[in-house]
Amino acid sequence: MASILFITLAVLLVFNIPIAVALGLSAIAAITFGNTPIPPLVVAQRMFTSVDSFPFMAIPFFMLAGGLMEGGGISKRLINFAQSLVGPIPGGLGIITVVASAFFGAISGSNPATVAAIGGIMIPAMIKAGYPKSFAAAVAAAAGTLGVIIPPSIPMVTYGVVASVSIGDLFIAGIVPGLLMAVSLCLIIVFYAKKMNLRGGEKLSLKRILRTGIDAIWALFMPVIILGGIYGGVFTPTEAAAVAVVYAFLISFFVYKELKIKDLRQIIPKAGISTSIVMFVIATSQSFSWLITSEQIPALVANTMLAISDNVFVITLLINVLLLFLGTFLETQAIILLITPILLPLAAKIGVDPLLLGIIIVVNTSAGMITPPMAVNLFVACGITNIKIEQISRTIIPFLVAELITIILITNFPGISMSLLHLLK
Repeated sequence: MASILFITLAVLLVFNIPIAVALGLSAIAAITFGNTPIPPLVVAQRMFTSVDSFPFMAIPFFMLAGGLMEGGGISKRLINFAQSLVGPIPGGLGIITVVASAFFGAISGSNPATVAAIGGIMIPAMIKAGYPKSFAAAVAAAAGTLGVIIPPSIPMVTYGVVASVSIGDLFIAGIVPGLLMAVSLCLIIVFYAKKMNLRGGEKLSLKRILRTGIDAIWALFMPVIILGGIYGGVFTPTEAAAVAVVYAFLISFFVYKELKIKDLRQIIPKAGISTSIVMFVIATSQSFSWLITSEQIPALVANTMLAISDNVFVITLLINVLLLFLGTFLETQAIILLITPILLPLAAKIGVDPLLLGIIIVVNTSAGMITPPMAVNLFVACGITNIKIEQISRTIIPFLVAELITIILITNFPGISMSLLHLLK
């Protein structure tokens, strides 16, 4: 049955069948043609029960909150504030894109949403300032990977449900890795900005920082409410997502006054479509994962890796390679749902904390957003700049290398992820 499962999946992916459909059809094929008495109806039952989970309600709420903030002028104010902080540093507009993406990622929890919201404003600005189109697009695409690393994060919600670990703790553990990733991207931008003679912005001005900071204060206060409320025990991550929607609407409609009631006709359906895509992937992935687990594949993978070596460094290196490979052709949610049941037993055997494993998985799958062919961030950035994927693929390499170095550091120095969590506890 396992052979039918994976062969069917591989064939369907080769024919460019959507990953959610491919996972569901593979599960049905394995049950139908495999040597098992399980009825195919079980696939539908597993699909329903997998999404019938209270924590997963956070996904549509965060999707809607991101849409409200994008249409309510919040991204524009975050960019203005970031611009005041960067000053005359070479490649200033690129650094602004990273800083603004970090702020927006701390609100939206989505990679494509971050690229669209921040890149839609910053890519034209960078091109106007003399940045090559491909470099401007690469900056926005790479900065967008911060969307799911800096909490809140939709993939972290998914991992928390599947691995039965605290979503709030995952959010806290993702803060320092996200900031480290942001710094690494900024260093790449400064290096290439000097080579391309890309000038920075205006001189640092305390008056300007205070003015833009005050203008953006309501947007900046949102992550504090979300993370503070979760870790302070005021509300759960799911309830926090609902609070984010209400907060985003109130600030965008009554404070910034850029969101109109008529805008909801586009924002709500768009959030609904995005949610349905994610939930469909989750549903079919869970039926696929259930079959993998029933065939004892997680134990087989764990034993195979341990047979290669029992060294923690070697095993974690193999885990990273596997995740990066999967990230080149699978969607983030699918990877988390497929690989988590396989890696959890292995992590337990080598003494890796499930929370740290979650951060490793999320950071790797986020890097997968800029590794073709399944590079959603690149597609969004290319759509904004109207260039081909081939043009950006070479330019993105230095940023990908920076992210890989960050992944190695996060994997081999657990304190990067866990220190803040231990400090708060």
